[in-house]
Amino acid sequence: MQTFTLEGYLAADPSILSAQGSGKKRASFRVLETTRFRRASGEPGERTTGFNCVCFHEATTENYIQPYARKGSRVVIQGHVENDTWKGKDGVEHFDLRLIVSDIRVKNRRDQSPAHDPSPGVSDGGGEPAGGYDLNDDIPF
Repeated sequence: MQTFTLEGYLAADPSILSAQGSGKKRASFRVLETTRFRRASGEPGERTTGFNCVCFHEATTENYIQPYARKGSRVVIQGHVENDTWKGKDGVEHFDLRLIVSDIRVKNRRDQSPAHDPSPGVSDGGGEPAGGYDLNDDIPF
C-alpha cells in the first residue's frame, strides 16, 4: 500500500459522526492544498486542490480532531487513497477519491490561542514603548 502525505488547511470545521450500530466516532473533513508556480510567460499562478478525508480511528477523532481542528487550521495528514464509487438517484455512476487518515498533526497558529492575561490590577500602559524598551525598568548593569 502506498502512503500519501498532505499538508494544507481545513476548508471547514470537521464533521464528527457516530456509527449507528457501535456508536464509534469518525471524522470527515476537506483539506485544501495550494500549489504556486510560474507560467512559461513568467507570471505567477496558483492552483488549489481539495481532498476529502475520513478518519476512522476513534481515539484520534476524539482526542485531536474534535477539540483542536477548526476551519483554517493547518494540518499535515498521512494516509492512503481509496476509490469510492456510487450510483446517484439519476442512475449515473459517480467516482470519488478520498484520503483515509492514519496520522494527523494539527498545527494551529499561536495567535489563535487565548491571549495571556496580565495580572489583575496591573495596567500594561496601552502597549509597548517605542523601540521595545521600557524606560521605567531598572537598568540591567
